[in-house]
Amino acid sequence: MSAGEDNMSKYYPIMLDIRGRSTIVIGGDRIAAEKAAALSASGANVTVLSPEFCNELLLQAERKRITLWQKVYEPGDLESALLVIAATNDQKLIDAICAETKERGQLVNIVDVPQYCSFIIPSILRREQLTIAVSTEGASPGLAKRIRQSLEDLFPLAYGAYLRLASVARAHLRKHGVSYARRDDFFGEYYASNILAKLTDGKVEQAAEETSDLLKTYDVTVSGSALEAGLEEKKNYVNQYA
Repeated sequence: MSAGEDNMSKYYPIMLDIRGRSTIVIGGDRIAAEKAAALSASGANVTVLSPEFCNELLLQAERKRITLWQKVYEPGDLESALLVIAATNDQKLIDAICAETKERGQLVNIVDVPQYCSFIIPSILRREQLTIAVSTEGASPGLAKRIRQSLEDLFPLAYGAYLRLASVARAHLRKHGVSYARRDDFFGEYYASNILAKLTDGKVEQAAEETSDLLKTYDVTVSGSALEAGLEEKKNYVNQYA
C-alpha cells in the first residue's frame, strides 16, 4: 500500500433518506435514547429493543415518536430494518448483531466500536436544510463534538432563513431562464452580501428587499414582499417535512 492509499478516507460521506423506513436501536440507556431521537427526527420508523428502558425512551414512546420492544435481542429480530444501531458493550451481543446484519446486508453501527460498524455517525450541526457533519472516522467522537460546537457561532440559527430565501431566489432565477453560470454568480454575490447579517438581526423585510435588488441586476424583477411571502411559505414546507 502506498503512502497516498494509506491516507485515504475509509468512509464515503452520504446523506440517507430514511423517512418511513424501519430502523432498530438496541439498548435502553441514554445513549440509545439519543440515537433513537436522531433517527425519529429524520422521519424514520424507530423501534427500540431492550429488556429495560430509561425515562427518556419512555417519554419518546409516550409522545408516539418511537416504538418500544421489551425483550432480549434474538437472531431474527432485525429482519425488517434498513439500519441498526446498537448501544452495548456486551461482546456476545455485538457478535450476534453483526452476524445477522452482515447476513442480511444491513447497515449497522455499534456505538463507540468503529471496527464493527458498516457506517459511523458524525457530530451534526443543523440549521433547517443546512447540515454540517464533522467526523474523525471514529478516532475521537469527543473531539468531533467539540469541533462541531466551535462551528455553531459561525453558522447562526438565521442560516435556516438564509437558505430558504436563497431557494426562493433560485426558483425565480430558473423561472426567468437565467443560465447556471449566471446563477452561480448571483449566489457568489448573495453570499458576500449583508443578507445573512440582516436575517441574524431579525430584519427579514430588509433582507428580502436586498435580495430583490440583487435579482434585478440579473434581469429578474420580483418584489421584496413577494420574496418574504415565499420565505414564509418555504418555512411551512420545511416544518412540515422536518
